[in-house]
Amino acid sequence: MNRLFQLCLLVAGLAGVVLLIGISQHNAALWQPAAVVAVVGLALGLKAVPLLRSYQYTAWIIVAVVAGLVYPGAFKQWGGVDLRHKWLILAVVQLVMFGMGIQMSIRDFSGLGSTGKGVLIGLLCHFSVMPLMGLLLTRVFHFEPEIAAGIILIGSCSSGLASNVMVYLARANMVLSVVVTAMATLAAPFLTPLLLKLLAGTLIEVKFVSMMMEIIKIVLVPIMAALLHDYLKTAPPQGRRVVGLLAGAGALWLVALPLGLWAFLERRVSSPELLQALEILSFLVAAVVVGVLYHQAAKKLPRIDAVMPYLSMFGIIYFTAVTTAAGHDNLLRVGFLLFLASVLHNAAGYFFGYWLSRLFGLDVNSARTVAFEVGLQNGGMASGLAGSMGKLGTVGLPAAVFSPWMNISGSILANYWRKRPVMTPSLTAAPIYSPLAVPEA
Repeated sequence: MNRLFQLCLLVAGLAGVVLLIGISQHNAALWQPAAVVAVVGLALGLKAVPLLRSYQYTAWIIVAVVAGLVYPGAFKQWGGVDLRHKWLILAVVQLVMFGMGIQMSIRDFSGLGSTGKGVLIGLLCHFSVMPLMGLLLTRVFHFEPEIAAGIILIGSCSSGLASNVMVYLARANMVLSVVVTAMATLAAPFLTPLLLKLLAGTLIEVKFVSMMMEIIKIVLVPIMAALLHDYLKTAPPQGRRVVGLLAGAGALWLVALPLGLWAFLERRVSSPELLQALEILSFLVAAVVVGVLYHQAAKKLPRIDAVMPYLSMFGIIYFTAVTTAAGHDNLLRVGFLLFLASVLHNAAGYFFGYWLSRLFGLDVNSARTVAFEVGLQNGGMASGLAGSMGKLGTVGLPAAVFSPWMNISGSILANYWRKRPVMTPSLTAAPIYSPLAVPEA
C-alpha cells in the first residue's frame, strides 16, 4: 500500500511538470486537469511521508479549493440539484457538526469546575481578539462590504474540534481545550450574531434573531443529537424509556409536518416569531429522533463512531469546493489579499491568545491551549451562516480561504510545541479521538 502512495507522489510530480508547461504555453486544456491531478496525487501521496501525514486533511481542502477554482461549473449544479442551495448546505454543515459532536461527551463539561479561570480567559480572548482583528483587517485592506463582513463573521464564530486536535498534538491542556470549545459553542448563538451586528451591521443586513436561530440549527441541534447518543450509552433504564417515548412522539410530529401540519400552522399562526419558534422546536425534535436512531445504529455497527469524523471531513471539503466555485470571480480578484488577511488574523489569535493568558497568570500549557482556541475558528459555522443568507460566494468566501491556512498553521505550531513539552498534570487528560491526529511515534 505504501508503494501505491509513493506512486501517487510520482504522479503528482509529473502532473506538476505538465502544469508548468501548460501555464507557460497558456494552454488551459493542459494545465487545468494537470493542476487537479497534481493536488489529488499530493493529497494521496502524503500518506507515504510520516512527517507529513498530519497534513493530509489540509491537502484535501486544498484539492477542493483548486478544483473549485479550475472547474467552477462542476460545483454549482449536478443534474437538477443546486449544490449551493441553502437547505443542502445546512444539511451538510449539520452532518459536519454531528460528526464533530460525536467526539464530545457530556463528561467534558465536568472539567468546568477545575478550569474555570482558563475557560473565562479563553472565551474573553476568543470573542474579542478575533472579531476585532477581523474588523481591523477589513479597514486595512478595504475589502468590498460582503467579503469584509465574511472576515468579521469567521472571527466571531466559535472554535471547533480542530483546536482540540491541535492541543492533543501539542500535548497541552486537553481538559481546558475541550471545555472552552464546548462553552464557546454554547455561547455562539448569542455572541456571534451580536458581534456581527455591532461590527458589520453597516456592511450587510444582520437580523439578530434570525441568525441566532440559524446557529441553533447549524451547531446546537446536531451537537444535541450527538450528546444524546453519548447519554444513552450509560443511561439508566428509566432514562432510556423517557428518551424513547420522546423520540416516538417526535417522529410522529416530523412525519405530520410535510403531510399538511406545517401548512396548517402557517395558516393559523399569525406571528412570524412564533412560527420561527415552532421551526426551531421541530429541529430540536429532529435532534432527539436522530440521536436515538444513531444510537441504535451504533449498537449494531460499533465502528460507526470512528467513521463519522471522516464524513465530517468530507462535508468540509464539499462546502469548501462549492464556496470556492460560487466565489470564483471574487477569489481571483482578491484571493491573495484574503490569504494574507487569513495569515495575519490567525497569527494574531495565536499571539494574543498565548500572551494574554500568560499575562493573566495561566501556566504555559494552558496558555498554549488558549492560543489554539483563540486562533482557530469554526469555518463550517461561517459557511453555513453565509449559505443561509444566500451569500456563499461573498460572505462565505473568507471561510474557504481561512480554513486551509488555519489547519496548516495549527499543525505546524502543534508539532513545534510538541517537541518542546512542558510537563504538568494537565497532560494526563485523556485525548480525544480524531482522524487528524497522528499516532504516537
